[in-house]
Amino acid sequence: MAVLNKIRQRSLFLILIIAMALFSFVLADLFKNSDALTSKSQNIVATINGKDITREDFMQKVEAAQRQAGPNATNTQVMNRVWEQEVRRIVMQTQYDELGISVEKDQMRDLLKTSLATSPEFLNEAGLFDENKLNEYIANLKETSQQAYVSWVNYEKSVAANGLQQNYFNLVKAGLTGTLAEGELEHKLEGNKVDIKFVQVSYASIKDSLVKVSKSDISDYINKNKETYKVEASRDIKFVQFDEVASVEDENAIKADLDIYLKGRFVDETGRKDTIVAFSQVKNDEDYINSYSDIKFDSRFVFKSSLPTAVADSIYKLEAGGVYGPYKDNGYFKVSKVVAVKQIPDSVKVRHILIPFKGSRSAAPEVTQTEAEAKTTADSLLGVIKSNRSKFPELVKEFSSDQGSVEKEGRYDWHPYNTMVSEFNDFEFEGKTGDLGVVKTIFGFHIIEIEGQKDKSKAIQVGTIAREIEPSETTTAKIFRDASNFEINAGKGDFEALAKEANYTVRPVNGIKVLDENIPGVGSQRPIVRWAFEEDAEVGDVKRFNVPNGYVVAQLVAQHEEGLMSVDDATVKVLPLIRKEKKAEIIRDRVTAKTLEDLAAAENTTVRSASAINMKSPTISGAGREPLVVGAAFGLNEGETSKLIDGENGVYMIQVTKVTPAVALDSYQAAANRVEQQKMNAVNSKVYNALKEVAEIEDNRVETQVQ
Repeated sequence: MAVLNKIRQRSLFLILIIAMALFSFVLADLFKNSDALTSKSQNIVATINGKDITREDFMQKVEAAQRQAGPNATNTQVMNRVWEQEVRRIVMQTQYDELGISVEKDQMRDLLKTSLATSPEFLNEAGLFDENKLNEYIANLKETSQQAYVSWVNYEKSVAANGLQQNYFNLVKAGLTGTLAEGELEHKLEGNKVDIKFVQVSYASIKDSLVKVSKSDISDYINKNKETYKVEASRDIKFVQFDEVASVEDENAIKADLDIYLKGRFVDETGRKDTIVAFSQVKNDEDYINSYSDIKFDSRFVFKSSLPTAVADSIYKLEAGGVYGPYKDNGYFKVSKVVAVKQIPDSVKVRHILIPFKGSRSAAPEVTQTEAEAKTTADSLLGVIKSNRSKFPELVKEFSSDQGSVEKEGRYDWHPYNTMVSEFNDFEFEGKTGDLGVVKTIFGFHIIEIEGQKDKSKAIQVGTIAREIEPSETTTAKIFRDASNFEINAGKGDFEALAKEANYTVRPVNGIKVLDENIPGVGSQRPIVRWAFEEDAEVGDVKRFNVPNGYVVAQLVAQHEEGLMSVDDATVKVLPLIRKEKKAEIIRDRVTAKTLEDLAAAENTTVRSASAINMKSPTISGAGREPLVVGAAFGLNEGETSKLIDGENGVYMIQVTKVTPAVALDSYQAAANRVEQQKMNAVNSKVYNALKEVAEIEDNRVETQVQ
């Protein structure tokens, strides 16, 4: 009971103790998972000038940009592009908001009018922009396709953004001017000239081996020039690549397989009947090739120049039915047969009228004719032209949708074989001059007239059975084992020594940044970059990665944190600069001469001359660009000799022999105008970069795993 009484007496104390324990438990969990301290951390990709970019919004824009960019653009390329767009948008919007500028309805209409001025779907009969047509187009999008309407809204936003940006730039330009004082200075920088005599004691006259530069010298130099040598966090790796390539045995097996088509097969080695007719005896070449080849039959005729260079002579001289191969070409073994031979013009000249139909490629939105109706129109026009060919230019302007040729009366001047789509190409090259006809292509119906053909020569139709040269399962299994064994052994031993022992090439890659994508020699490989920057990654770690057509085994060599460049990394850049400084000191310490002649004699060199030097282009003939030396020359009086000057390429002593002032002008307005124009020209390229440099940008792409 006594104990219970004591507990009751100290109940408040116990409650406080328990509360503190619970609070510390919660705090410990929060610090363990620091992202929990702020609920928005995992959802905010960046904060720019106080405005958040959410993960959801950013990824939606990335997905839209990826669809627009197509399959050739990598995800990282698209993300970086969207990132730059978002940074620019917010940085510029900050300025618009501060100034209170926007694009209003009237200006938006003018911007769209300018942007769409050449789009045929928005022009009236007089060829002028028709706002009613634009309104009809937008209304139609709303009714027929929500996705297309959203795309249109995004287009309007981009037009408005460009308009706002131009408004802003125009405001900046309006505040720029070139004063008469600036004009006078510009004129004098160009017009004031001096002639000098000089002696250059070149830094190259002192051997690098005589100049000792210590690590502390490099470290001191870096600390004195911190802004120049700031670096982002980076990683160095080295890797060995294991390519899945066909072995000699694999290639021989492919060639042996192709030999079957050369000779034919009636009974295989097991006695199984499996008839394959010899390629040379086949009648239906297209079906035969499409059944056995990795590349489908191409019916086009080709000239000798289009054949693979190494075998062009051998194939081109074959008669119809002749077979050549196997031969290696562009990653395949091939057996080729000349299917047909004919004389074809080298080039032709035609004119045409294109009648599109709904659904044909590049058909404008206002095209309503069905395919059957378009065919009827084309046939009708053909009849008119046959009766009076002089009407062709008139009908082109009235009916043709091919804007690329309308201004040339529908004409495509002399062009080579296979320039046009296949149906068009066949008509113009296989017909004869004067032929008229209607041809259907993916673009619609063409009424074509062949106006000329020239330089007929032999062309051949080549059928080819091709087999891709690729490694067998046995070979790929061996490559996988080799890569896996190297990964295991390199993780335990010396990466370089093991690679050398196995005759593998080790490739170093230094300075990889956290948002980089490409690994030189391998291409787009974000997984390797992510691995190198993982929190628990340690120098010496080894890992195998799947890459296109093989594997990479990589080792993490170094981890460089954000801050100042290390002495080792900076040595290549800094060493020549410090050497130059030390060589200048050596030269100064040994020089006692006070005149050019004495200095030249002491340094075993000559006194040289340079004339018409100006401040606008501070270059000395025979010595190179030397701003400090030229500046010093303009600080001397005529006949005056300088002290020693440390230049870019050596230590100098100069004497001004002649001063020629710029011709005085009655007005410096023309020069002032040039200065003003130079300032305005710099606005579009420099203003945004300056705004971005001073913007507050918190980039969380790595933390939010948007990378």
